[in-house]
Order: sequence, then C-alpha cells, then structure tokens
Amino acid sequence: MAAFLVLAILLSWAAQILSLLLVGNILPGILAELLILLGTSVLVTGAADGRRGVRELFRRAFRWRVGFGWYAAALLALPALTVLVAAASGTFHEPADGWAALLGNYLLNTVLIGALLGNIWEELAWTGVVQHRMMDRHRMVVAALLTAVPFALIHLPFAFAEKGLTATPLADVAVSWAVLFLFAPFFRVLMGLAYVGTGYSLLVVGLLHASFNASAATKLDVFDGDWQQIAALIVLLAAAMSLRGIRGRRPAGQGGPERTLKHPAERLRNRPPEETGHGAPSAG
Repeated sequence: MAAFLVLAILLSWAAQILSLLLVGNILPGILAELLILLGTSVLVTGAADGRRGVRELFRRAFRWRVGFGWYAAALLALPALTVLVAAASGTFHEPADGWAALLGNYLLNTVLIGALLGNIWEELAWTGVVQHRMMDRHRMVVAALLTAVPFALIHLPFAFAEKGLTATPLADVAVSWAVLFLFAPFFRVLMGLAYVGTGYSLLVVGLLHASFNASAATKLDVFDGDWQQIAALIVLLAAAMSLRGIRGRRPAGQGGPERTLKHPAERLRNRPPEETGHGAPSAG
C-alpha cells in the first residue's frame, strides 16, 4: 500500500503540474493520472499476489452480472437527485438545448467518456486496490474513510485547473481543498457501499463515479451552482446507509435469507490446496 500511494500520488502530481505549466490545461495530466493509477495497480498487485491476483483484479473490473437495480441506481440516481436538489433550492432552469439533447450528452459523458474510458480504471485503483485491501483489516466504512485521504491528496492540483498555477488566488485554493477533504469521505463510503453490495463489481462502481462527474453543472445544464451534485450524493449516501441499516435489522425469515458475500481473499483461502496451489493470493 505504501508503494502504491507514493508512486501513484507523486507521479500524478508531477503529470498534472507539468500539464498545467506546459500546455495550460490539466486534461493531459488527468489522462496521465489514469495510466499511472492503472500501471501502479498492476505493478503492486502483481508484486504482492502474482498473476492470479492481477487476473482477479481485472475480473472485478468486468463483473457485470449484478441486479438491474444497481445499474439503474448507478446511472440515474445522482442526476435525478441533483435535479431535485436544484428544484428545491430554486437554482433549477430548463436545459438550453432541450431534454433529449441533455439526456444524450449525459449518457455519453457517463457511460462512454466517463465510465468506460476513465472511471472504471480509476476505481480499479482506488476501490479495487486501496479500499479493497483496507477492508482486509477494517470494516467497510473505516476502509472508505482511510482511502478518502490519499484519494483527496491526488486531486489537489485540480484546484488550479480553471485559472492555472499562478493566476489562482490562494483563497480559492484553500476553499477548493477544504471542500475536497470534507467531501471525499462521503464519496468513498458511497463507492464502498456499491462495491460490497454488488459483489465487488468495479464496473458498477466506475459507472456510479462517472454519473457523479456527469452531474456537474458544466455537463448537466439544468442548474446554477457548484454544490448541488455534492448535496445529491450525500442524500443518496444517507438513503443507502438507511437501507443497509434496515436490512441489517430485519428479523430472520422476513424478505428471504440474505446472501452471504465472501471477500475474494477468503474465497481463495477456502479453496482446496489442489485448486489454489501454493501461495494463493490474498485480496487483489
């Protein structure tokens, strides 16, 4: 974990800062960050768990056989809640190009540009490696809170994305970083809930991450402001935690038996020796 965090964060900072200095745009640095996260994930997982660990990690990235409700929630819950928050706060306005164009752009930004090209691979690192390994030692919520710290750190250069390194006022940087560190724990807990709830599907987690990004005012053109999508995520997290609590308190025999989900490391450890071989990998 130490090797992953040092390599991923320092190399990503270097890529993002150089991108801002050389081309005045952080986008090339973000693309480099994705490659850095993916490469570092494969490197440390291979070193710790061997090829089988790497294969297990990528199997989770393509784990698509989950309930339809998870896909619906990952794709639609955050934009719907963002619109409701905007309407309740009086910041809502009709989309300039109509609802059909808005929906098409949202699906493009979420499914293709967001999830398939970016966020699945970003979450392969943060959820599949960091948060997953933290869950080897801690409960899901604690693991998410611990992951939130390096997750926020790697995004620090984003505070300079709009105005550049030299033109961004220090007050704006301070506010941006404060919001980032306050918001990151909520975000990581929601990703953890989706990860565990789907049987460790990084595909669904990446889709949910992309849905959040696509619900920003710059992409979901139905409100004015920068806070509505954050409020929507917190509302969704509260609902998910409440539902989790209700299910946990449900008496035996009501609603059918709950499926017992084993951690991938536990499944590998419980296989017979002839199936696992010597030195079967722990969590990917």
